[in-house]
Amino acid sequence: MGLELYLDLLSQPCRSIYIFARTNNIPFEFKHVELFKDSVLGKKPAAASGAERPRTGPCLSCAEDPTSGCSTPGPSNSEGDGKISLLKKVPVLKDGDFTLAECTAILLYLSRKYNTPDHWYPSDIKKRAQVDEYLSWHHANIRANAPKTMWIKVLIPLFTGQPQPSEKLQEVMEGLSTSLKQFEERFLQDKAFIIGSEISLADLVAIVELMQPVGVGCDIFEDRPRLMEWRRRVEEAVGKELFFQAHEMILNIKELSNIQIDPQLKEHLAPVLMKMLK
Repeated sequence: MGLELYLDLLSQPCRSIYIFARTNNIPFEFKHVELFKDSVLGKKPAAASGAERPRTGPCLSCAEDPTSGCSTPGPSNSEGDGKISLLKKVPVLKDGDFTLAECTAILLYLSRKYNTPDHWYPSDIKKRAQVDEYLSWHHANIRANAPKTMWIKVLIPLFTGQPQPSEKLQEVMEGLSTSLKQFEERFLQDKAFIIGSEISLADLVAIVELMQPVGVGCDIFEDRPRLMEWRRRVEEAVGKELFFQAHEMILNIKELSNIQIDPQLKEHLAPVLMKMLK
């Protein structure tokens, strides 16, 4: 049995793994896990243009942060799917009888197993430490703010039926602005990429997160020329076609606002989403 990746491209960590695997020509079977289940929302996300149509993996419905990848398992149709479901997460990697969760762990596993080019996770101890430093900083800073733009502008109104006050979005954008300033001054500086002249896992993890606000109309790259140039270089490094294929669903996320939500799902998720903003 070959490599299987259980992903939903609405999830930032899933997109980083998808782009990394495709860019490095890693052979895998794409197991499509729908965080927004078509049987609940009445709409099944279309396969990205130019990609193979995803195969359906375990049926999952969103139970925690719908964009973080945490989810609750639905029924499993096989022993293998049962093992995946027990992790209650996407992304998930399954390589034969070996199963692995968590985005960073999966990226590192793929880079080591498939001996991807050194620039992704350098053998040079200092450059590798720089990648590690960014990945550690990322979770409490960029990731702590960027996804909330989607919760406020799309998901919370979708599940509660009530728009969020503009003050809440402004508060999140101010926090994100502080993180972006630190990102530019501390990590990017005057370099082409975070650790130098070539792209690394740090850049990939950062860019997929920063596309989350863009998808809901918060253009964080506007009036930030250094950040915009960095984004352009990342797109070119992985290939523009692949980049926009991976982000097609997130860039059309506003379409969810027209979908009728199952009342039980609303009742379950509304308080969870509201809690995330506290």
